[in-house]
Amino acid sequence: MFRFALFLHLWIAAGICYSQRFAAIGDYGFAGPAERDVADLVKSWDPEFIITLGDNNYDLGDSTTIDQNIGQYYHSYIYKYRGRYGPSASTNRFFPSLGNHDYYTRNGEAYRDYFTLPGNGRYYEFVRGDVHLFAVNSDPAEPDGIKINSIQAQWLQERLAASKARWKVVYFHHAPYSSGAHGSTRNLQWPFREWGASLILAGHDHHYERLMVDELPYIVNGLGGRSLYRVNPTRLPESQAIFNADYGAMLLQANVDSLTLQFYTRRGVLRDTYVLHQPLSPEPKLHPVTPNPFEDATRVTFSLPSLMTVDIRVYNTLGKEVISLYQGTLQAGHHQLTWQRNALPAGLYFVQLQANNQTQTTRAVIM
Repeated sequence: MFRFALFLHLWIAAGICYSQRFAAIGDYGFAGPAERDVADLVKSWDPEFIITLGDNNYDLGDSTTIDQNIGQYYHSYIYKYRGRYGPSASTNRFFPSLGNHDYYTRNGEAYRDYFTLPGNGRYYEFVRGDVHLFAVNSDPAEPDGIKINSIQAQWLQERLAASKARWKVVYFHHAPYSSGAHGSTRNLQWPFREWGASLILAGHDHHYERLMVDELPYIVNGLGGRSLYRVNPTRLPESQAIFNADYGAMLLQANVDSLTLQFYTRRGVLRDTYVLHQPLSPEPKLHPVTPNPFEDATRVTFSLPSLMTVDIRVYNTLGKEVISLYQGTLQAGHHQLTWQRNALPAGLYFVQLQANNQTQTTRAVIM
């Protein structure tokens, strides 16, 4: 009992620092083998939560189909789930956005009744660790509008400006930019980068595409299970990667210095990877280790503004060096080291970075 209380105290003192691991699915809500395969893929990742990019309930958004299209595969992530396929999640781990097919019956009534969501349920925000997520309703039926001068756009601009999160992810259904069958949605080409967004995710077109617009990454991800769409022979000049040969989903992992985006097919084949990095600090910067606490290994991340000689060591609470992680010269950029526990006993430790005549320290707990 004393040992547990001691480690709990050390855990709190050192600060809890985990990466956020979540999944994104789009245009998925059509019961059958394709959706089942994608759902199995997503659940194999054991994500902290799932976001959706619209069209949750094909074809008409009706209450008679919503449970078989969603709950059958994702009930264990849905808070206050009342369907017939299994138990509910104790806290919400499923955060959908509205698509046009969700609106076709009684203006989206089945969707609103099925989910328990923050805010007004049509557009909302939530925070998980280093990630602030903003679900937007891109459907023209949205009462607060979808144009740049709308009430909804004003809400997003204000909430992005107020956010202190490292990563600000905006997601919705209709793609602002797409080389697919539906093409680009001009009404959704808001100045997201100027407002502070880190990433834009959308669906509607049933393919995967990564584009870079005004130095901001836009993803089209509509391969969740309904059907596969063609892509235009001439892609948008902003397009950097495209795929439409199979269904799949995205795995996203946010750390203190990076946000990694990966698209996998339902067979587990990695088709695209993209990594966003935080801007370099003008001085060397040591980030909190993650995970923290840890049992076997953790990651030590830091950034350098220029070529520098670096010395990274780990000390115990008596000030004794227990391991040297790196000594040498490194280029400017973001860097990551793996700290293996090996034979170190459980307890509190200090990671120290020395570079450019500066010393920075962060704490870590081995459980």
